[in-house]
Amino acid sequence: MKAILIGILGAMFFSVTFILNHAMSDSGGSWLFSSSLRFIFMFPFLFIFVWIQKRHHIIFKHIKAHYIQWLIWSTLGFVFFYIPITFVSNFSPGWLISATWQLTIICGLLLAPLFYEYIEHNQQTIKVRERISWRSLATSSIMIFGVVLVQIPHISNIQMQTFILSVVPLIVAAFCYPLGNRKMMELVDNELTTVERIYGMTLVTLPIWIIIFLIGVLTKGLPSSSQVVQTFSVAIFSGLIATGLFFYATNIVKDNQSKLAAVESTQATEIIFTLIGEMMFLGLPLPDSISLIGIALITFGICIYSFMSTFIKEKQTEIT
Repeated sequence: MKAILIGILGAMFFSVTFILNHAMSDSGGSWLFSSSLRFIFMFPFLFIFVWIQKRHHIIFKHIKAHYIQWLIWSTLGFVFFYIPITFVSNFSPGWLISATWQLTIICGLLLAPLFYEYIEHNQQTIKVRERISWRSLATSSIMIFGVVLVQIPHISNIQMQTFILSVVPLIVAAFCYPLGNRKMMELVDNELTTVERIYGMTLVTLPIWIIIFLIGVLTKGLPSSSQVVQTFSVAIFSGLIATGLFFYATNIVKDNQSKLAAVESTQATEIIFTLIGEMMFLGLPLPDSISLIGIALITFGICIYSFMSTFIKEKQTEIT
């Protein structure tokens, strides 16, 4: 339950991403800056923290020893996660993006077979491939049905090409985010803290973000002062606080795929926080009744999902 509460708190801060990305898009800001500046602004703060702790050499040593893995999983977990989210802000309001983003819940469950669990059995360490939790998958279908309901009123109002551009990138991000995060947890194990892992992932992907920023400058000119301030806010509230809380929550239950998926499902509460934020700060009207029913189903689904996760036993106790 502690990990779930931390995950919900992280979701509240992460909702800033959807709200401000929507605001920046409406004011003509490019997604190239919205995506790249977030991580560029994050880096100095992470660097200072690690420098104070005097842990640079340990992180560099780990990255050097596993550079390819760091590059692959950090790129998936950061680049292929955040670029789609900022890109689709050109087509949809933040609350709709955050609702569709909940597809990451079912995507996270489907990734289970890509991971292994090491258990002790008869004084031997056995490597067991994780299995998809069909009970959790059935429960998550409530939330997925809610996502479908949220999208229905908007399908008839936009062209199919626009709809595809606003959904497909989110599906890519929904797979890449949990995959990159879990693989990095598996790679660093207990050798690095959550903040050190975020710092390492930001460091490894920093050249990519700088290239994206330069592309934005060459094609769009320099970002406006308003977009710089808003992206800086996203970097602090979402990039540092929300990511730190979420990674810490997933790290608590990293050895149990079912509980890990339950913590990842707390992202569903982003919809509520984003909707309230956009109504308060951007003046967006209340969504129609069908969308509200969809949001209610997503919220109900996460409550059931979180409740069920407390009754899921560790596999270690099953194989003894």
